[in-house]
Amino acid sequence: MAVNLPEVTCGGDAHEMGCQQGEALRENIHAAIAAIGDLEAFQLMKPKLMPMVGFRALAERKAGKFMRKAFDVSPPDFQQRFSGICEGAGLPAAKVALCCLLEAVMSDLTRNSRGNPNGLQAGCSAIGVTGAASKDGNARIMHNFDHVPVVQRFFVVRRSQPVGKLRSVEFTLSPLLGAVDGVNEAGLAVTCNYAYVTDQRTAGPTITMVISQVLSEATSVDEAIQIIKRQSRVGGGLLMLADAEGAVASVEVSNTRVGSRPPTEGLVFHTNRLQCGSMIDLEITPDAHYDHRSPRMLRGGRVHQSADRRLDAIREETEGQLPLSLDDMHRVLSGHAHGESCDSVCMHGGYWSTTACTQVLPFERKFRVAFSTACQAQFQEFDC
Repeated sequence: MAVNLPEVTCGGDAHEMGCQQGEALRENIHAAIAAIGDLEAFQLMKPKLMPMVGFRALAERKAGKFMRKAFDVSPPDFQQRFSGICEGAGLPAAKVALCCLLEAVMSDLTRNSRGNPNGLQAGCSAIGVTGAASKDGNARIMHNFDHVPVVQRFFVVRRSQPVGKLRSVEFTLSPLLGAVDGVNEAGLAVTCNYAYVTDQRTAGPTITMVISQVLSEATSVDEAIQIIKRQSRVGGGLLMLADAEGAVASVEVSNTRVGSRPPTEGLVFHTNRLQCGSMIDLEITPDAHYDHRSPRMLRGGRVHQSADRRLDAIREETEGQLPLSLDDMHRVLSGHAHGESCDSVCMHGGYWSTTACTQVLPFERKFRVAFSTACQAQFQEFDC
């Protein structure tokens, strides 16, 4: 039997919702902020002659400054929810800002090259089906969220009930105002993969913050794409979108561009490689390798190797197998074509692991979550 997952409900205006999250998850948020210092990827960003305590303080100051600038180009709800989380958790804004911005802008905060991934960015694989490719004809999404295993203890299922906006149920991390995956009461669903983009960054909300905005405002895939295009943002992602009417799209997002890729015969899938023609030139080059600034287990490896192998594995497992049910999608995303390595769709370590899996049923407004590898997932179901 699946273990009940940590859950928090946040309702009211944006500040009230943030306060409720901060208060309910206070201990976990404090632990998440403390854990940053234990991350090898973070430690390696420190200049050799700088003490860690000084580097940590510098990173927090820069994160706080970046976040303040980001709020200047964000809806007011973002800052209000963030300040509520800080207030509820009893933490200075700069410390929570570092958690919120760590993956998206760490290279800018520490003056590392934007052409080199920071080692926190990892995998993630997603499949979307609809129409003839879906066994019941409805739009369906499944997503593997791959990361360093230490983050798993900060995962939470959040019910957001904003006044005057759409309710949603989301998968997120305890310090974040944004969301990784979710579905709202209108049946609009989103999941998020990382993307390695190189276009110029300016201060803006992270992709997960924009996902929260989409879930609170959009009722369809088309509406969601328009919100993403209008909103300033920082970082790169591949979003799988679906809605209750059966629309599905793979949406590629960078700091400056948005590209959309529709299903082929009702099926679309992605890992971490950009595939839209308008986006490909923004990606880290195909032959990019992890260098000395990367965690030891990654050094010398090709950045895109895992994404390419997972993409090929999903293609091989789905070719000629349509239509797919949720059980079929689960089987595909539980694949170990390259053993229990980071090159398999279901990762078991080395450096990264599949730390969470989600299944989204937009028509039913249902969200299924497991904080485990895909092959071991026992999903807990949430109604929006």
